[in-house]
Amino acid sequence: MSANRPLVSHPRRRLLQAGTLAFLLGRQQIAFGASVVAVRVWPAPDYSRVTLESDKPLKTTQTFIPNPPRLAVDIQGMQLTNTLKELAVKVQPDDPNIASIRIGQNSPNVVRMVLDLKQAANPQVFTLKPVPPYQHRLVLDLYPAQELDPLAQLIQERLPGSSELAANTAAATAAAPAHDDDPLSQLIAQRQTAQTAQAEPAAPATAAPPSAPAQVATAPAQPAQPAPSTKTAGPTERIIIVALDPGHGGEDPGAIGPRGTREKDIVLKIALLLRQRINATRINGNPMRAFLTRDADFFVPLATRVSKARRVQADLFISIHADAFTKPSAKGASVFALSPKGASSAAARWLADKENQADLIGGVNVTSKNKAVQNAVLDMSTTAQIRDSLHLGSAVLSHIGGFAKLHKPKVEQAGFAVLKAPDIPSVLIETAFISNPDEELRLRSPAYQAKLADAIMQGIRQYFAKFPPTARSRSI
Repeated sequence: MSANRPLVSHPRRRLLQAGTLAFLLGRQQIAFGASVVAVRVWPAPDYSRVTLESDKPLKTTQTFIPNPPRLAVDIQGMQLTNTLKELAVKVQPDDPNIASIRIGQNSPNVVRMVLDLKQAANPQVFTLKPVPPYQHRLVLDLYPAQELDPLAQLIQERLPGSSELAANTAAATAAAPAHDDDPLSQLIAQRQTAQTAQAEPAAPATAAPPSAPAQVATAPAQPAQPAPSTKTAGPTERIIIVALDPGHGGEDPGAIGPRGTREKDIVLKIALLLRQRINATRINGNPMRAFLTRDADFFVPLATRVSKARRVQADLFISIHADAFTKPSAKGASVFALSPKGASSAAARWLADKENQADLIGGVNVTSKNKAVQNAVLDMSTTAQIRDSLHLGSAVLSHIGGFAKLHKPKVEQAGFAVLKAPDIPSVLIETAFISNPDEELRLRSPAYQAKLADAIMQGIRQYFAKFPPTARSRSI
C-alpha cells in the first residue's frame, strides 16, 4: 500500500461497503422487482390454465411454435426460484392439453418457460390486476385449436366411444332439416344404428377387412354409469336436456365457510348427484340428459356458461350455489329467477352483484377475440322466459322447503348474468349459506347433498308435468 494513500478506518470501510451493497441491491430490485408467490395449473377438456401469482406485475414476451406445438414465455427481470420450479411437477399426466412444462434461467434477467402441448392450440397470455384474494396474476390459457363442441360432448357422454361422430356434430346439426326439432336425438339415433351394425355377427372372412376383429377386441372398456332406463333413445324420441351449472371453479373458489369449505367443491358434488338422477329419468317416455357447464375444478366465464347451454339446446338451465353473507347468522335456501327490471329485494341485488363478479376473480381475458367474452352476457331476457323460470323456481323451492329452512318463501328475482338466456327457463339455487356454521356442516354431509339433489329433481319433474318440453328452436 502506498504510504501517501490515506488509511480508511474499519468502521468507515464497512459503511462504504454497505452503501455499495445497498446500491447494487437497489439495481437488482429494479431488475428483479417482482416475486412469484404461487403457481397453479388447472387442467380441463375445454382448456388448461397456468397461473403465476406475483406481488408486482410480470412483464413477458411469448412465442408459439406450432410443430411440435409448444408455447415459450420469457419473464423479464426474474430470477428462477423454487416456487417457479414447482410448475414442472404440477402438470398431471391426464392433462388434456399440457404434456409438460420446462422452466429455467435463460439469461441473468430472464426466466423462460416452455409449455409442451399435446395438440394444436390457440394460447392466450394475459395479466389480471389484484382482486381479493389474489395479487397480480399472469395467466396462460391453452385452448385446443379445434374448439370442443358442447353438443358433441353430450353425445359422447351418452354414447361413449363416439369420437368420430363428435368430430362432425356441429356440421351435422347445422345441416339438419329445418323441421327437425331435436338434432341431438337424430344424431344419437344415427350413432346407435352404426353401433348396432358393428355388433352384428361378422361376415365371412373374404367379405370383412382383416382389421375389423382387432378393432372390436381393443375397444376401451366403458366406464360405470348410473343406472338409467335400459331403453335407448330412438329417432322419434324427444331427448330432454337439463343444463347444470355448478358455480365458480378453478381460480374462483366461491364463498368459503368457517371450516374452510369451498363453495365450488360443494356445488360440483351436488351437480354430479343431480346428473345421475336426471340421466336415470324419463319424462312421458322421453329420456332426460344432464349437461354440466363444468364437471371438474376449472373456471368457466359467465357468458360461456350461458353459451354452452344454448349450444346444446337445453330445455332448462339450473345454476347451483352456496353463498355467504356478511353475518354468519344468515341462513336458508333461496331460488332466483331473472328480473326484467330491479331486484326483488336489497339482499337479492347484493347477491346478484356479488355473483356477477365471478369473472373478475376467475379471470377473463378481456382482450380476447372470443365473441362470448367480448359481448359478455347481453340482457336478452323475454317475458316468456322469465314466466317459465318463475314456474320452475317455485317447483324447486317447494321441494327444498320440504326438509330445509328457506331464506325467503317465494322465488326472488335479480339481474344474475347466468340467467339471461332468452330461450331457456333458468334459475339460480342458493342451496344454503355456507357462511353459517350450522349450514356449512349440512352442506358437507353427503346425505344432505343427496337430499338437495333429490329435491331439485322432484322440482324438475313437477315443472315438466305441467309444462311439457316443446320443439327446440334452431336459432342458436
